[in-house]
Formats: sequence, C-alpha cells, structure tokens
Amino acid sequence: MKYLLDTHIWIWGVSNPAKLSREVKDVLDNSSNEFFISSISIWEFLILVEKERITITEPLDDWLNTALLKSNINEIPVDKEIAIHSRKITLPHQDPADRFIAATALTHQLTLVTSDGKLSECREISVLYN
Repeated sequence: MKYLLDTHIWIWGVSNPAKLSREVKDVLDNSSNEFFISSISIWEFLILVEKERITITEPLDDWLNTALLKSNINEIPVDKEIAIHSRKITLPHQDPADRFIAATALTHQLTLVTSDGKLSECREISVLYN
C-alpha cells in the first residue's frame, strides 16, 4: 500500500516512535509499503523548530536528510493539481498545511496516516488514524 504521512506521524516515526499506535507502527515496519510526505510537512517541521516546539541537536539540513533517508520517505512537491484540490476538499477548517496534505493524499490516491482528528474526518480520502 501507499501512505502519506502527516507531519507529526513522520516526525514521531523518526524521533519518538512511542507516540505511534501499534497499528501505525506495523504499517511503518512493513517493507512492502511505500511512504510519502508532502513538501508542506518539511515547511511545518521548520516552523515547529523555529517556534521551539521541537528541539533538534543537529543542523536542520542534516536532520531532514537523515529523517528522509531513515524512514525511506519520498517527498511529493505541491503542484497545480494539489493546489486546486486544496481549495475543493471538504475539511472543517481552513488550515493551509492540512489542506495541502489532504489534497496531496487525494491527488495521489494515498492513505493518509494522521493523529489529527479533523483530518481524520475528511471523507474524500482514505485515513489511518493513529
């Protein structure tokens, strides 16, 4: 299967797997699955570091490169189709990062792995809730 990891799932998978449910851990450990993140997740990560909501001990570029390689993640850049879907998708709020992430799952027909209750309510995409 193909999965899009929400920002926190990706970060927790790399740095704090104890926050992941058994079901999500099993999915992440299954080598036959493919994993993706939206480029928006990298942007969100940078903001979390800037706001000191996440602390890292190495340079940002090093952390990001290690995180992407360690978790065997493919990055999906935001494109025109994702941008269009971000405005059409039904979500209970206007958070731009969540809209881009949900739209990425929709556009690429990926199951979104998330711990965000609002994203899990989106009926247009397949969701695995943490």
